[in-house]
Amino acid sequence: MSEQRTVVLLSGGLDSTTALAIARAEGFKPYALSFRYGQRHAHELACAQSVAKKVGVEEHVIVDFDLRKFGGSALTSEIEVPKARALNEMSHGIPVTYVPARNTIFLSFALAWAEVLNVSDIFVGVNALDYSGYPDCRPEYVEAFEHMANLATKAGVEGTQRLKIHAPLIKLTKAQIIKKGLELGVDYSLTSSCYDPAPDGSPCGSCDSCQLRAKAFSEVGVKDPLLVKFGKA
Repeated sequence: MSEQRTVVLLSGGLDSTTALAIARAEGFKPYALSFRYGQRHAHELACAQSVAKKVGVEEHVIVDFDLRKFGGSALTSEIEVPKARALNEMSHGIPVTYVPARNTIFLSFALAWAEVLNVSDIFVGVNALDYSGYPDCRPEYVEAFEHMANLATKAGVEGTQRLKIHAPLIKLTKAQIIKKGLELGVDYSLTSSCYDPAPDGSPCGSCDSCQLRAKAFSEVGVKDPLLVKFGKA
């Protein structure tokens, strides 16, 4: 398979790291895009850098902007991150860890870079199963953004680019995502999912994201290598 270039949104988390591995496995040359947006869990950027180096990307860009100017989320304000919620609680409503319009902002940056690079593919690790109810992780959202993207750029209007948003994880459970990543050789010890990690990156173990990750590794039947690394397995 001849290699095509693609922009991959890379947070440093489990899902985006798996999406990056899938892009590589499908023969794409990835250009990784990460964001320092004032997030509480900025440790994920160090993870993104480690993942990009390990997987091998053509370029890794970290864009800086500050969503703390708006707040509105436990990840970008002083609102407390929910801890120790029951799994059934996570399936009701949109939690305070939702960052307003975050994926729309991220994908807009990816769209701009894709047009500059003259590439027609963007990979994103959004997931509509085993997730925390975020509206910008749904299939209909991805489809709508793709449609909008092809109306929004010079390349799209002139017909030199037909953008495709790849969301390979969107219909997979978290356990299925992990299985896929392990098949592709993903080193999940390099990733971070925690919304409120310690300064050294050690996961809290009780936020929604930590609990969903723990549930998935349990279902797969393997120890989470991140917890092994921190002596928590």
